[in-house]
Amino acid sequence: MAGHDAGTHHQFTGFQKYFNAYTITGRRNCVLATYAGLAGIYLFFKLKPKKQKPAVTEK
Repeated sequence: MAGHDAGTHHQFTGFQKYFNAYTITGRRNCVLATYAGLAGIYLFFKLKPKKQKPAVTEK
């Protein structure tokens, strides 16, 4: 009686094999994917080239 659904064995295939809420490995992969996504968004905005202002020209 340890944990929920302790008596059944889940056979996942495809995407669900690596990202699921039933196994420790699946939960870890979800967390790592979330952290990687957030880091990617942060790096995108941090490294994005700044818009340059037009040079002031005297007439």
